[in-house]
Amino acid sequence: MVSATISVVVLAGILSAFLMIGRTGYAAGNYSEMDAQTRRALDIFGADARKAADVRWHDAQTLTLQVSTAGAGTTAITYGYDNLTSSPTYRSFYRLNGDVSSSTPRLALVRNVTPDFAFARFKLEQPGVSDNTATNDLETKQVQVTLRTARAGATTPMATQSAVSARYILRNKRVSN
Repeated sequence: MVSATISVVVLAGILSAFLMIGRTGYAAGNYSEMDAQTRRALDIFGADARKAADVRWHDAQTLTLQVSTAGAGTTAITYGYDNLTSSPTYRSFYRLNGDVSSSTPRLALVRNVTPDFAFARFKLEQPGVSDNTATNDLETKQVQVTLRTARAGATTPMATQSAVSARYILRNKRVSN
């Protein structure tokens, strides 16, 4: 009887350790996947932003870049946060070839993004001016992305990761301060 009790206690300890290791592995996988998606998305967005000749703000969560092409032309690329529950890219930071009204399918760059997603825009820094936040498309020379991802499993706690990008300079865009 004593040995059966000791065996049950040891087996419960082993099972508990096994479950904790599984949960920790799942959480680490979530963090790793969220980090990889965020890095890839910011790399893609940064490459387009640096080539942009113009920007059009639709709201704090959607903007369209006019990206310079190999020739002398430009192509529209829209980035944004999708908050439509019926959309296949719901709660995603997405990239869309074309203007915001384009019927082209959206490419979800980061999934499970929280609704506090936002773009910020800045103008060229000026001596003696502490706030260089841009107020319109004409004076916008830098763009920044702020996003937070959140994931949870059925038996695991919520894993979240926040990211604030660098300010990407729109190198090909002329501005007026």
